[in-house]
Amino acid sequence: MLPTGAPLDWSLVDIAVPRPSGRLPGISMAGFSHRAPESVDIAMVAHPSVTLLIDLSGGEGLVHRTHGREVLGSAVVGLLPGGLRAGGRASECLQIRLDPAAAAEVLGMTTELTGDVVSLADIWSRDAARTEDRLRAAASWDERFTIAADLLARRLGTRRPVAPEVAFAWRQMRTSQGLARVESLADEVGWSRKHLSARFRSQLGITPKRAAQLVRFDHAARLLAAGHAVAGVAAESGYADQSHLHREVRSFTGLTPTAVAAAPWLAIDDIAWPASSPPRFL
Repeated sequence: MLPTGAPLDWSLVDIAVPRPSGRLPGISMAGFSHRAPESVDIAMVAHPSVTLLIDLSGGEGLVHRTHGREVLGSAVVGLLPGGLRAGGRASECLQIRLDPAAAAEVLGMTTELTGDVVSLADIWSRDAARTEDRLRAAASWDERFTIAADLLARRLGTRRPVAPEVAFAWRQMRTSQGLARVESLADEVGWSRKHLSARFRSQLGITPKRAAQLVRFDHAARLLAAGHAVAGVAAESGYADQSHLHREVRSFTGLTPTAVAAAPWLAIDDIAWPASSPPRFL
């Protein structure tokens, strides 16, 4: 059962990020150190990435739950978790976000991960435990980021990459913040919309339309968390009106835009993921 605890107080969490020179394309990392010993409860909203949560606490660590499934310790969260909750005692955790194209090479099973959470050991077998041990023994977060980057770089290119047309379509979705039309993307790569949708889904585990919705939602959620007004967020993110934004936010989180704006996980995004976070309004 998922341990019950107090909502995580982010003022008791130290956050570390890699130096720009240590970053890999399509991959971002952040390290979290929790200074309180009690059990905590953490909520996480949907994000357009496959997420590795590496529990470095050892012993009694985090339990992750989504769609009724629970995983102890280090885990991999697929696209569209629809809301992930984690609870337990974890003093340190490394979070790695991989865009779906990078995840397909690093993990080799993106489609099976869609909407689910699985144990890292189920994917990397004994390499998962060895990786955790090396990261725990590291003397600093900089050393941990270097170890993780080296591991991921070795795995990149060891499996067949996604089709260049699919990778291009995904990049355009991210660049346009979810506003690129599938028909236009298909024209650009010289495929029919049907063929692009089929290849996109078979390789990334999500349809282009749903991927664009997820990217657009993520952009809107970040603006909301940064203090932007709901009406302005709806207009800037390409929604028809506030009602459209409300429906989309609820479909991904079950929450209202106002509730998403106060989501604890989003409250630290500008620190943990500064490269992709909008300016914060005071």
